[in-house]
Amino acid sequence: MTTQAAPPPGSAGTPTARPTAEQFEAVQHSPEFAALRRSHRAFAFPLTVAFIAWYLLYVLLSNYAGGFMGTKLFGNINVALVLGLGQFATTFLIAWLYSRHAAAKLDPQAGAIKERMEADA
Repeated sequence: MTTQAAPPPGSAGTPTARPTAEQFEAVQHSPEFAALRRSHRAFAFPLTVAFIAWYLLYVLLSNYAGGFMGTKLFGNINVALVLGLGQFATTFLIAWLYSRHAAAKLDPQAGAIKERMEADA
């Protein structure tokens, strides 16, 4: 299968300039990179802790509160099934929220850092 798309820059035999290890270290210690890390950690750490707590609550309830988990809500649907399905729902919700956060905050910051590094190389 062939395409009519142009090759990416630097792939037609001309090597692209690559940043040096010193440039990577300089960027790593820059305020822009620190802001990027803070933005990521401020989002990821609290959600990770919340999800692990929610998961452990589900496991502990399943282990030690069998009567409560077996409570029928309607038909053959009980509390355990609803909370178990809630685990899947929160997993997808967190993935969606992270995707939005990354697109809105992390990607622009990382793109600016990348452009500056490529310009300096």
